[in-house]
Amino acid sequence: MKIAILGGTGEQGFGLALRFAKNHEVIIGSRKKERAEDAAEKVKSILKERGIDANVRGLENKDAAKEGDIVILSLPYEYTLSTIKDLKEHLDGKIVVSIGVPLATAIGDKPTRPLPPPQGSVAEMVQEKLKNSKVVSAFQNVCCRALEDLDNPVDCDILVCGDDEEAKKVVMELAEEIEGVRAIDCGELEMSRIIEQITPLLIKLNIKYKLKGTGIRITGF
Repeated sequence: MKIAILGGTGEQGFGLALRFAKNHEVIIGSRKKERAEDAAEKVKSILKERGIDANVRGLENKDAAKEGDIVILSLPYEYTLSTIKDLKEHLDGKIVVSIGVPLATAIGDKPTRPLPPPQGSVAEMVQEKLKNSKVVSAFQNVCCRALEDLDNPVDCDILVCGDDEEAKKVVMELAEEIEGVRAIDCGELEMSRIIEQITPLLIKLNIKYKLKGTGIRITGF
């Protein structure tokens, strides 16, 4: 499976690239191909030290979107629409994973304050623009530091929601390839309104208690 991560040079996207490149071909996308190539080489180097010969490439976002079987949007909230507007034809019919969170940092405000779009969530905003794509919301509440720490399992549940059941199943199976992760089906895409707003709380806890990266677990399953 080819997994394209648009904005994969950022911390969250890079962490996912490290985890998924163990089992899949990963294409890191960026606005600048050189940055994507640098990130791809870094992923390969880190995994090579662990005896893994990873298949990772760096491309511009447009080319990454064209090649990916699954496309993960690891984009800053404020650049999400401007990035995907020119990619519709390349994303038609594909599973598009929205990991975005509507933080007020987009307008220079606090990272602990949510700033939802009119659609209610970033995932719903993406689905509105990519009407022919199967948008699934996931990975908002897992810390990039936990993803990058390959020496330890990720102690976090991944809350997944979407309107296409088969697409949701594919993303959940992908998430559970990450050691320590349990994926939980949270229902329709509109539930992303709640899931995305957990992230500002986790950021607040990190700041308040000087933690390296909180996660979330759902009990009672």
